[in-house]
Amino acid sequence: MRVAAGPLLLTPMAVTDAEELWPQLGDPAMWAHEPTGRHADVAATRAYARRAEERWAEGLSYWTVRLAASGEVVGSGGAQHHVRGGADHWNLNYRVAPAHQGRGYAGLLLAAALEAAREVAPDRPCVAWVDAHNPASGAVAARAGLVDRGRRLNPADGVVRHAWSDVPLDDGRYPAAGAS
Repeated sequence: MRVAAGPLLLTPMAVTDAEELWPQLGDPAMWAHEPTGRHADVAATRAYARRAEERWAEGLSYWTVRLAASGEVVGSGGAQHHVRGGADHWNLNYRVAPAHQGRGYAGLLLAAALEAAREVAPDRPCVAWVDAHNPASGAVAARAGLVDRGRRLNPADGVVRHAWSDVPLDDGRYPAAGAS
């Protein structure tokens, strides 16, 4: 599913994109709010891209984000169905290279992800898991119409973050984790 989103072209992520994605996914500045997520080498990006590519068989996954005018890769993201650990939601992901932040690209990417997720499986919650110390990501989620449901445990990875979602979340599946 290729999507034009303003000045962006979103193409299904493929393992062949790894070399172009790695400069962003390996950049410490891209992971300032989650340093452990940084890709240490292009092999890590290749494995990430392979998993994303395989998930397209489920109808939706992550895109490689390019500038439509030049084809330059400026980020990645989209929506993936997460079911690990009892989760059952669309995981919303929007990462834009630091050199391209502040131009509204994350919002365009998130809006496209929400639209695609609602088209593929409209009854499944859409959740952007946002670290408390990443207010810019929370602001993007808020502008997209998502609501901060508070700090909750993401059963897919066992990490507590703010759960920004389009619908209220099941407290049994996504337990509250207290104030932040």
